[in-house]
Amino acid sequence: MVDMVQLVNTETTVLTVTDTAVEKIKGLLAEKNLVDYGLRVWVAGGGCSGMQYAMGFENNPQPADAIVEVNGVKLIVDPISMPYIKGASIDFVDSLMGGGFRIENPNAVSSCGCGSSFRAAGSADEGHDHAHAGGSCGCGH
Repeated sequence: MVDMVQLVNTETTVLTVTDTAVEKIKGLLAEKNLVDYGLRVWVAGGGCSGMQYAMGFENNPQPADAIVEVNGVKLIVDPISMPYIKGASIDFVDSLMGGGFRIENPNAVSSCGCGSSFRAAGSADEGHDHAHAGGSCGCGH
């Protein structure tokens, strides 16, 4: 069983991060010589399913951000993204088809085949199938 590390605010667990993902984040920070940086995780409009995940290294979090350090890695989530990713799990998967961070999100009612795009419950376009409505997906799904 994989040990999990959690980003927690005072009310609920926001993110769960596997040890594999934590080690990959640490490795990338060291490789890029990014001292005092954290990994910002957010959602934005777009992608073939309506919303997409994004991640990037940052050293200037905002006062309203949720910031938690887990096993030497700082994770940052803005208050707008928090409701969309609350309870999500971040893992790093390395396979023959390529590696990358994967997010399993309990708030997604549908997602792109590659897992980088999703539609959240209660979104304006819930119930519409973008793949059959002319939407395009960069991953080919």
